[in-house]
Formats: sequence, structure tokens, C-alpha cells
Amino acid sequence: MSKSLNKVTLIGHLGRDPELKFTADGTAYARFSVATSDTYKNKEGKDVDRTEWHNITVWRKLAEICAQYLKKGSKIYLEGRIRSYVDPKDDSKRYYGIEMTDLLMLDNKKSDKPEGAKDSAPDNFIPEPKGDDDLPF
Repeated sequence: MSKSLNKVTLIGHLGRDPELKFTADGTAYARFSVATSDTYKNKEGKDVDRTEWHNITVWRKLAEICAQYLKKGSKIYLEGRIRSYVDPKDDSKRYYGIEMTDLLMLDNKKSDKPEGAKDSAPDNFIPEPKGDDDLPF
């Protein structure tokens, strides 16, 4: 049997807070939605925003981390795989979702510094060139 690949990579924002639950045997899982957006031009040449919603399920320790640190609006990078689920009430109905396996939180951490305080540059700080004249080549 040949191998295949089922891999999803998304960057988006949570549409709702993760809901942490436990199975009968005590395994943690969380569910939430993630929105991804893109823009395209319609026939009239106008920009149209399009948002896709993805149902996410995450298991075990990663589920607990999501419930603790993520909230509605959080920006994340996730990797996972597409899963299909059959509705127990109607065997012919299938639902699709993403089982998340890896997570990167992309929100900026809020600083404990007072408002208006500036960061000092580290000793090894090298400023970015402002134009082509500053380039060393």
C-alpha cells in the first residue's frame, strides 16, 4: 500500500474560546473554531473579503494548553489533519473538521512596562538599512 499525506496548515484567529471537556476515561479534548481570510477581485474588479471557518479539535495536554492560553480572537498557527465524523443519528451525514497536532501562538505578549516606556536596544543590535546607500555591497 502506498503512503499518502493528510496535513493541514492554517494561520487564523479563534472564533470562540476553546471548550475543554474530558472523555469517560479522563482524556482531555478541546474544541473551537478558527477563521482564515483572503481577498480576491470580483468581476467588477472590486476587492472582496472571504472568510472560511474551520472546526478544530485538539487532544490531551495540548487541549489543556489551548484552554488555558487561547481565547476568542487569538491568532495562531496550527498544523493538523482532516478528519471526518459520521453523525450517529444519520449514518449518511458526514462532518469534517481538523484535528490539531501542533500549535504556535502568534499574539504579541503584553509588556509589564508602563505606557510610554521604550525598549532599550540590546548590545548586539544592528539597525536595518534605510536605503540602498546603506547596504555594504
